[in-house]
Amino acid sequence: MAATGSEKQGAKAFYVTTPIYYVNDAPHLGHAYTTVAGDVLTRWHRQRGEKVWYLTGTDEHGQKIMRTAEANNVTPQAWCDKLVEEAWKPLWEHLNIANDDFIRTTQKRHTDRVQEFVQDLYDKGEVYKGGYEGPYCVGCEEFKLPGDLIEAEDGTKLCPVHKKPVEILKEENYFFKLSEYGPKLLEFYESNPGFIQPESARNEVLNFVKQGLEDLSISRSTFDWGIPVPWDDKHVIYVWIDALLNYATAVGYGADQAKFDETFPANVHLIGKDILRFHAIIWPAMLMAQGLPVPGRVAANGWLMVGGEKMSKSNLTGIKPQDLTSHFGVDAYRWYFLRAIAFGQDGSFSWEDFTARYTSELANDYGNLASRVAAMVGKYFGGALPASTADGDAEKAIHEGLAKAVATADAKIGEELDFQGGILAIFDFVKQVNGYITEQEPWKVAKDESEEGKARLATILYTAAESLRAVAVLLNAIMPETSQALWDSLGAEASLGALSAQPVQSSATWGQLPAGATVTKGAVLFPRLEEPKKD
Repeated sequence: MAATGSEKQGAKAFYVTTPIYYVNDAPHLGHAYTTVAGDVLTRWHRQRGEKVWYLTGTDEHGQKIMRTAEANNVTPQAWCDKLVEEAWKPLWEHLNIANDDFIRTTQKRHTDRVQEFVQDLYDKGEVYKGGYEGPYCVGCEEFKLPGDLIEAEDGTKLCPVHKKPVEILKEENYFFKLSEYGPKLLEFYESNPGFIQPESARNEVLNFVKQGLEDLSISRSTFDWGIPVPWDDKHVIYVWIDALLNYATAVGYGADQAKFDETFPANVHLIGKDILRFHAIIWPAMLMAQGLPVPGRVAANGWLMVGGEKMSKSNLTGIKPQDLTSHFGVDAYRWYFLRAIAFGQDGSFSWEDFTARYTSELANDYGNLASRVAAMVGKYFGGALPASTADGDAEKAIHEGLAKAVATADAKIGEELDFQGGILAIFDFVKQVNGYITEQEPWKVAKDESEEGKARLATILYTAAESLRAVAVLLNAIMPETSQALWDSLGAEASLGALSAQPVQSSATWGQLPAGATVTKGAVLFPRLEEPKKD
């Protein structure tokens, strides 16, 4: 996406990351949920005129990848290459994800820097050799504490996330002195109360750290699919140490100091709540050990649930995003999950809920409004937007409603990561404009052929079209394709320029759409849904 003219060269970028996703299988709705959220957030900040950097990518080392590749009779690298190029990258393109970079942890730009980082820790005395014995979940690639495990009916200890038996590992490892960073972390959390969101996630981390931290194993010695420990090639670097460092290596750590200074640290790490401790405890401790700045915020979204189970391939609730976009469209897909689920909370997906919201809010409220306004401007004014002559109380209420919607949406989406609250504010305004048209009854006013009647009709339709101009700007980050279609329908491209260049924070300034703009009735923004095909 092109930079806007108001971006300042050399200024710190608004830097947002997704987790780097584990490529043991194709992406599902849960992966796409976080990635779309990051895309909406960064598009919003771009439309504020800010310098932005949006990073996503894939995590390609570790025991789970190795075993998956072996099960498919290919090398781990071949498996990763296939999944990335045939599944992950095409999906982000399909969903209109405007990421600035896509990092893979098998890339040399990453592996070299990871070795340098770990070598520095070792040289500083932050790493020592020891032994480890305890439960390990290969699915999580995580050493588990006994208290974290759940028990099956037969007494077998299970991972609480994957509901599968843990493996008891006993091996020689190198350890990072994480235990020494408990007090520093607690002091940091107290000084930065917004660092971990939501509040439930913050409380979980605080309670965990207050109980005392154990030193962290940062190497594995029983398999070789990973980055070699630089001073001991019998070990590979623990996959989570490798993975977390992508946030630094992707923006120039150890290779491009200018880029690093302009980008790092991340303003927002978007993560799933199941990887909270890695990002809110281990990652800041690693940075503190190296004297590097700590991220601004770690925002943990909840789980997408189907039938009461977390969505994942391992429990067969994984659903392909394309299953939904082929029926509802990409823009509706991007909108639905952020609209239906409060970010940070668990949420359940159902086909019925998506259908109901699509029909009521997108097709009936928003799409129908756009069609009606364009049709009336065409019918009564030959497609040339009329000038508003005298705004009355009804119009002033619309001006005030728009100002409220813009202020609320900008605060909710841009600052609070309350995507649902921001979308609701925008659609409350859409409902207000619908109500305005219903009350003003322009189809009846059109029967009054006096100059006063024509002037009144012109004011009503200008008010509705100018409202839609602002709605197109506000929804551009969320639904870029339909927003562009609406922008084109209003003739705004010719008179105001590119939609992406319209500052979101000034979209409430009234009267931007000029009289005389050519308004055309384009394709229906949200077509009527067809019945899904039954298997």
